[in-house]
Amino acid sequence: MAELTAFSATASHLPQVPRWQSILRSFALAKDPLPVLDQTLRRFGDTVRLYIGGVQPSILTQDPGLINHILQKNHRNYSKSKFTQGFSRYIGHGLLTNEGSDWLRQRRLIQPGFHRQRVAGLTQLMQEIIAETLAPLRQQAAANGGVVTVSTHELMTKLTFRIIASSVFSTNFSGAELDQVARLITEIQAFYVRTIRQPYLNPWFRLRGQFRYHDQLTQELRTLLGRYIAARRRENEMPEAITPPDDLLQMLLDVRYEDTGLPMTDEQLLDEALILLIAGHETSANALTWLLYLLGQHPQEAAAIQAETATVLASRSAGQESAVFTFEELPRLGRALYAVQEAMRLYPPAWMVDRVALADDEYQGLRIPKGTLFSLYIYGLHHAPRHWQQPTEFQPLRFAPGQTPLVPGAYLPFGGGPRLCIGMQFALTEMQLVTLELLRHFDVELVAKQPTVPTQPLITLRPKGDFEVRLKLR
Repeated sequence: MAELTAFSATASHLPQVPRWQSILRSFALAKDPLPVLDQTLRRFGDTVRLYIGGVQPSILTQDPGLINHILQKNHRNYSKSKFTQGFSRYIGHGLLTNEGSDWLRQRRLIQPGFHRQRVAGLTQLMQEIIAETLAPLRQQAAANGGVVTVSTHELMTKLTFRIIASSVFSTNFSGAELDQVARLITEIQAFYVRTIRQPYLNPWFRLRGQFRYHDQLTQELRTLLGRYIAARRRENEMPEAITPPDDLLQMLLDVRYEDTGLPMTDEQLLDEALILLIAGHETSANALTWLLYLLGQHPQEAAAIQAETATVLASRSAGQESAVFTFEELPRLGRALYAVQEAMRLYPPAWMVDRVALADDEYQGLRIPKGTLFSLYIYGLHHAPRHWQQPTEFQPLRFAPGQTPLVPGAYLPFGGGPRLCIGMQFALTEMQLVTLELLRHFDVELVAKQPTVPTQPLITLRPKGDFEVRLKLR
């Protein structure tokens, strides 16, 4: 295959960015890593040795064969690195940061909460929240000549947060709590990412009390969520307790480990709930934000989704007047899903993945000593001309059935291998429903004379700042 041939040509001796160049580029990398990494790989090829922040040796790669080897074929030999595990200081030891047997034990325990049948059962809840969120926008537009202007990332963050909060806790966080959580997550992410990209500044951060300050932000976040968990425990323990909600929090409270018959500890429960809340809203919010940005530039794609939606609604039998989409109908509404998938190709939420070799390994003639750190560049992989025709173009139909199969490992918006995101089906269903419902009521236009929206690659790939779209009633 093409990618294997390309790798073999340089496998015995990978090109290397000198340490001094890595140090010089660390400032640009901290500010906006994507152009720096893209330029590096254009110059040196799909795989190159470099120094993160001029300090940490690493192999940067966008080679799908090597990435597949690490995430899938020999995944047992690769764990998340100290960089991801270090994030556990702020978000705990949940599925995202855990490793080894502890991770596998938790994964098996939580997996049933995300089975297809359970996601299908959440479809109506998702649509109720989407409808409730869009209703005031429809009213504002009706009172304003049929148009309402919204801040896109703010809207999508609130919407996806409400969906995951209701799915996990069966409750809506207050507006103040939502703003508080969003602020805490952003501040913590931005600081942690900077400690990785500019590690030489860590003594200065420590001297100024920045680590202690962000530990306090973390405690603030955990305290907020802990209140909801404690309230549910009290409700469950009341003698006259009613049947508890069938949500993900109750599942976490009810499950028992097969080997001991014991429930999760309070600390484990809080860690997993925090991961579900953060990962469950942030990745979807970012992907949907970028999707609206793309649909605003490509109205013909939005029109195709609207036409398909109208066809499906018109094909319903008598008595099915409801505009609510059933889970069984979603496969017939593929244009919305293709658009979501293409947005996640162009703007993958998990734009970089790290792994470290636990033992010596070999791939296509490349010797991989124990302790080798890999930076798996998903954004670069998704934009590589070798694997995608017109890779910078928004072309959702490339994901339609019957299209030329992709190179294995060339599309990884949810990661790959055994650590494939546990909430993938939940997220795809949620984003498809948001897209369908939004475009059923509105046409989307970008507000004129806005500058190009820059990316802000933190732990996830979000827009830097926000941008506005005009929603026009249909």
